[in-house]
Amino acid sequence: MKRLYVAGGQQAGLRPLMADTDTWYSYQKGIILEVDPSTQSVATKLEYVSPPEACAPNDPILFKSGSLKGNTLYICTQTEVILYDVPSFTQKGYVSISCFNDVHHVAPSSRDTLLVANSGLETVLELSYSGDVINEWNVLGEDTWSNFSKNIDYRHGVNTKPHRSHPNYVFQLGDDVWATRFHQKDALCVTDPSKRIEIGGERIHDGVLYNDRLYFTMVNGKIIVANPETLQVEETIDLTSMHPSDVLLGWCRSLYFEGSNVWVGFSRIRPTKFRENIGWLAHGMRRVLPTHIACYDLQARKCLMEIDLEKYGLNAVFGIYPV
Repeated sequence: MKRLYVAGGQQAGLRPLMADTDTWYSYQKGIILEVDPSTQSVATKLEYVSPPEACAPNDPILFKSGSLKGNTLYICTQTEVILYDVPSFTQKGYVSISCFNDVHHVAPSSRDTLLVANSGLETVLELSYSGDVINEWNVLGEDTWSNFSKNIDYRHGVNTKPHRSHPNYVFQLGDDVWATRFHQKDALCVTDPSKRIEIGGERIHDGVLYNDRLYFTMVNGKIIVANPETLQVEETIDLTSMHPSDVLLGWCRSLYFEGSNVWVGFSRIRPTKFRENIGWLAHGMRRVLPTHIACYDLQARKCLMEIDLEKYGLNAVFGIYPV
């Protein structure tokens, strides 16, 4: 098995008891770990804190989803896009613009531009590497700036929740740009909104094209397989069936394929004390696993390995990439 980079964030502490569902927690830094599955050893490669000009004091800071292309890791915080050379992790590019709010994913496009899921303003952005906005697509088909003001710096403590769509991942099929829509439980082609993949079920994340199939994660531990030609769901892989029934895997997000095996990230479900009291009823007294990554053999339908990451300071997983 290849060594892996795992990106996410370190928790700073619980939010107040009655915080709304989107603001339970605060994160104090972005972290990237290097994991060697053969020895299950873990080393910290990078710790990152956003500069004051890119966020408000006490705003959560963590790495969200990114992309690895060649020796460049494209990754984002909630208000920044950062390019790192790997394996040195020397910063080689940086973009932070005033409309960034709850950024969830960045990927290089086939046009040598940046595609950004800007969840807070319900948009997908195409940017130059210097930060110029080339295209802006509203995933609800609305005029973004009739709902928001261009005179506000959305990086500095502006809460736009509750989100109505929450685009959280971008990908391309040919020249078309797509985004997963968390609340609509689908994937939408933003360059041609007549194209759509209806997924349903629980809320989704990711949109990884591998061996002529698209793979999405559901937050409840399922992988959805769709045909990029027919735009139809063909299969649902239930990862929870590969574990004891008394286990709660966690918030499922991030995929990396290695042959017929796939690595999947799980972030511990960390309810407030109030939610913990009612959560045990909903979860049927299941054991809540720590934040971890797990490797699955999709042909044999079994879990091959789990690696706990909390002991290394990672409390939320957003991306898994090969070293």
